[in-house]
Amino acid sequence: MRSTGVSASRKNHLYLHTAAALALAAIIAVDPVYAQWQPSRNIEIIVPAAAGSSLDSMARLFQRVIQEKHLTKANQTVINRAGGGNAVGFNYLASHAADPHYVLITPFTVITNRIMGSNPLSYQDFTPLAMLADEHIAFVVNPNSALRSGRDLIERLKKDPASVNMALASALGNANHIAVCLVGKSIGVDSKRFKIAVFNSSAESIAAVLGGHVDLAITTVGLVGAHLQAGRVRVLGIASAERLSGTLAAVPTWREQGVDVIFSSWRALIGPRGLNAEQIAYWETLAAKATEQEEWTHELELNSLTPAYMGSEATRKLFAQQAGELRSILSELGLAK
Repeated sequence: MRSTGVSASRKNHLYLHTAAALALAAIIAVDPVYAQWQPSRNIEIIVPAAAGSSLDSMARLFQRVIQEKHLTKANQTVINRAGGGNAVGFNYLASHAADPHYVLITPFTVITNRIMGSNPLSYQDFTPLAMLADEHIAFVVNPNSALRSGRDLIERLKKDPASVNMALASALGNANHIAVCLVGKSIGVDSKRFKIAVFNSSAESIAAVLGGHVDLAITTVGLVGAHLQAGRVRVLGIASAERLSGTLAAVPTWREQGVDVIFSSWRALIGPRGLNAEQIAYWETLAAKATEQEEWTHELELNSLTPAYMGSEATRKLFAQQAGELRSILSELGLAK
């Protein structure tokens, strides 16, 4: 047998080094950013919308994955701070400046609220931590509705833009509102004439359709699949580039129905202002670990969401880019301040 040329003392050193590395790997498996900042108390995952909303569902999925996979040793609590078009939640997060034990699942109202003057806080008042997923927009009616397709809706709106009672959550100027207004613009209809009721959550706007209180709900797809499977709703169209997978695979896109509209919302993780590099790295790494788990991707697929993980810096750049694009859209709608 050929000698390795390694002395006994060297072998002992290698053995100890290997054992230490294995021990460190075991610790990292429990806490993904060992030797960096770690939580010292309970973590609050803030949802700026009501329980049952699509934001709430994503927050609880995030919590469940990191708990079940033991991705951190810290306890986590999901806290709902609904109201004011997500402003209540944003204000609550902002009140915990420099404290990394508070994070929030946000849609892009973190950008649009400031543009519209509904909240003095903007995305620049928070710390982008990670992008989690992309969520498309669905147009939903009661199965007994006379609106059988997206084309039926288009014809009705062309005749009278105010003839369709619409519901969305949780504020004008959000992804749901922009999506329906882009449909209106594409077909030559003044979307400022739309009759829109604003609810605290997508679950509430869908409930309004189920109860026959409104004609149409514009909502992110996360809560639609179960209702569609049960036959409780009909989906007229989705503002996506291609048909989605899962339970919504049979639903046509707006493009298929002659309306060139592609628009979606995203779900990002943000922290309060003033977090340092190690604290950002903790959350960035934790989010990366969570979003690569099979349970995460499976749940997204079930709800027709698209995985879209990005780190902190890439998320910050996206926020800055979309701030300009969304200001332009909202200005056209007369909503920018």
